[in-house]
Amino acid sequence: MYINLELYRVFYITAKLGSISKAAKELFTSQPAVSQSIKSLELKLGGQLFYRTAKGVSLTIEGEVLFKYIEQGYGLMQTAERKFFELKNLNSGQVRIAVCSAVCKYYLMPYLERYKSTFPNIKIYITDKSTYKIVEALEQGDIDIGILNMSIDEKDKDSLNILKTFKIQDCFVVGEKYKQLCEKQISLKDLTENYPIMLLEKGGNTRDYIDNYFSSYGLAASPEIELSNVELLIEFAKRGLGVSWVISDYIQRELEEKQLYKISIKEKIPERVLGITTKKGIPMSTASEKFIELMTEQSYK
Repeated sequence: MYINLELYRVFYITAKLGSISKAAKELFTSQPAVSQSIKSLELKLGGQLFYRTAKGVSLTIEGEVLFKYIEQGYGLMQTAERKFFELKNLNSGQVRIAVCSAVCKYYLMPYLERYKSTFPNIKIYITDKSTYKIVEALEQGDIDIGILNMSIDEKDKDSLNILKTFKIQDCFVVGEKYKQLCEKQISLKDLTENYPIMLLEKGGNTRDYIDNYFSSYGLAASPEIELSNVELLIEFAKRGLGVSWVISDYIQRELEEKQLYKISIKEKIPERVLGITTKKGIPMSTASEKFIELMTEQSYK
């Protein structure tokens, strides 16, 4: 049975106020219109909902039963409307982002700080994933925004909205112990054969990129130490444990303070291109849209 929900709304307001005239005023309509709506609902349901009293109208026994359930449903609809407007007005909501930890700390952090200060009631969920896992999470709708390496298959790119790209430059660094390596250019072969190399562990897109770089020069990446994150690579290099592969832009403080030194490699390390992406065809929440607006502002650095 199909019954227009507006009839239930008229029924609810009339029952709550106990008066057809008050209901008409509340609903910005006429008393005859309210009476007609109630009659229509009674016809569709096959029973009387109200009876008249000296003060207005009261519910029949059947009307009382119906009201108990309609009241719950109406309350839920009001809650739903309130929650909807809270989301639209950014008084609540969430943003789910996937990014590798190094990019999160050095690239994403300023945006997170600015966004959180502007919209303090929005929850932000951040996960550390490889590029392949980020693409998978976007496809499955598990995240709203992914920041990933753009060296992905064209078929994957076709399913994504690439909102903005930026470049990062990788490099080899050492601490004071191996500082002499920075005095002149050194070949990748000499570096790997004569010095302890420290790289990110296998399984991530960055390590794949490193392996491909070595392979392009007929070499195999055979690190003496494999670590789970860039922070450890930086710390291990500072302590003289070997030569670390890191992202140049993210070690400027260490370079300025002469805690780390950049090695000049004869075989140029190409820049990597990263992209801020969303899944095509999936509507963004207001909270996610605002975060994307912030990240894609050309004037903000």
